[in-house]
Amino acid sequence: MGQSPSAALDRESSFSHRFGFLSSSSSGSSDGFSDEILPNRDYTAEIPDECLAYVFQFLGPGDRNRCSLVCKRWLCVDGWSRHRLSLDAQSEIEASLPSIFMRFDSVTKLTLRCSRRSISLNDGALVAISVRCQNLTRLKLRGCREISDEGMSTFAKNSKNLRKLSCGSCTFGAKALNAVLDYCSNLEELSVKRLRGIHDGAEAIGPGAAASSLKTICLKELVNGQSFEPLVVGAKNLKALKIIHCLGDWDRVLQLIGNRNRNGKENLHLNNYNSNGNNDALMEIHLERLQVSDIGLSAISKCTKIENLHIVKTPDCSNYGLVSVAEHCKLLKKLHVDGWRTNRIGDEGLVAVAKHCPNLEELVLVGVNATHLSLGAIASNCSKLERLALCGSGTIGNTEIACIAAKCMALKKLCIKGCPISDIAIEALGSGCPSLVKIKLRKCRGVSCEAGEWLREQRGSLVINMDACEVDGGFEASVSNGGIHEVGVDYPQVVSQVTDRDASTSSNGRLALLRSKFGLFASRNFVACTFRRWSNNEDSFNGNL
Repeated sequence: MGQSPSAALDRESSFSHRFGFLSSSSSGSSDGFSDEILPNRDYTAEIPDECLAYVFQFLGPGDRNRCSLVCKRWLCVDGWSRHRLSLDAQSEIEASLPSIFMRFDSVTKLTLRCSRRSISLNDGALVAISVRCQNLTRLKLRGCREISDEGMSTFAKNSKNLRKLSCGSCTFGAKALNAVLDYCSNLEELSVKRLRGIHDGAEAIGPGAAASSLKTICLKELVNGQSFEPLVVGAKNLKALKIIHCLGDWDRVLQLIGNRNRNGKENLHLNNYNSNGNNDALMEIHLERLQVSDIGLSAISKCTKIENLHIVKTPDCSNYGLVSVAEHCKLLKKLHVDGWRTNRIGDEGLVAVAKHCPNLEELVLVGVNATHLSLGAIASNCSKLERLALCGSGTIGNTEIACIAAKCMALKKLCIKGCPISDIAIEALGSGCPSLVKIKLRKCRGVSCEAGEWLREQRGSLVINMDACEVDGGFEASVSNGGIHEVGVDYPQVVSQVTDRDASTSSNGRLALLRSKFGLFASRNFVACTFRRWSNNEDSFNGNL
């Protein structure tokens, strides 16, 4: 509209000439494309290099390698647009390093991994990499046993832009790490695992120039992890601390961290500064398989900004320490507790969490003998709870699950493993937890497959993940790596939406059997009245479980 016929023809001709297409008016083809393909024409030549690199970002490593073989241009674009590179760091690769990094000259994230049976690259190769990769910000070393303290020190001098270092199963020690912390002033994350050079009598590892930038420290499987004490305490803006399976007594280190945070807050108040300063920035603590007691938990309770806390397999921790954390760390959002079945953490500590931590969103309890007293308090007071896992507890039964179903309005994901629940608990979940989208059941012998099918019929959109179960009526079930395989019944591991026809055909058989099992439970109207209230969309629940 508004164009002369000649103008329209000129625009169509220009479009066809640029992209190699012929219009339907000139070729007679109904789809507007030419049937003739020019053999020497590169139809991607007019695509800018930036657009081609953007397309490559959506491809996996294998597809990118194949695309780099198409032509020299694609090889070049693939080279300068790759920012991640992972190499098999055997000693034989040293001769190829110049050509590799001449092609991939924009690498910022590098992984060097060597198997135990091979000889890794040495100091000279690492130094050569640091010279050619001036933009390197992340380095991961795995099994590079030929790299020494001297090699790492030289690497640190050449890689002052490094922000993340992760090393595992290497032989260098404290001298190398101190060099990294002294020269890499922008270092934000440090992860150390099975570092053989850190042994008894090793020199202390301090924060160095990275004292202000370091935000995450992760220590795993170290013989002398206490040598990191100056680093952990001296990191002023530390936000996440993970100490996993490291030998030694860690109460002292945690006490120093707690005192640092307390003194930092006092100084801020004296100087009339905002109490949300960086000196109280620690937000995540992960303690696993450590010699730490309630003294350590009471110390970290002084870090009042903690949102994520993991207390995993620390047998000396009890309710006393958890109560102290709950009373002071009121911003807690994620709590993982693995009591290792020592019965030292139970209802008392969890009730304190329910009372003082209303923002709790994720709770994982493993080997903790909680009852309806604590779980009911958490369900009532922690209205934001979205993810709940209950594993290996002999006290979590039908009553506890019914309590959760009745009161956890925001719960989206529920995992129950190795708990003595039965089909009665599944019926409670049929109309409870209105926000539930996924449920996972493992090693719950009292739950039958009929209960899972009934739950699917009641809530078709719910994703149900169950392991092997015994089904009444002659059905056999077995579990393999591929999931659940059953004879005589089709019950997929991941359940999708149920149609009306499926619901009607199964309601006369297996559902009737299930209802007969629930006869005593239903006759008492224990939760039926509660479920009926939810079906009428009432806003409040006044039932007493």
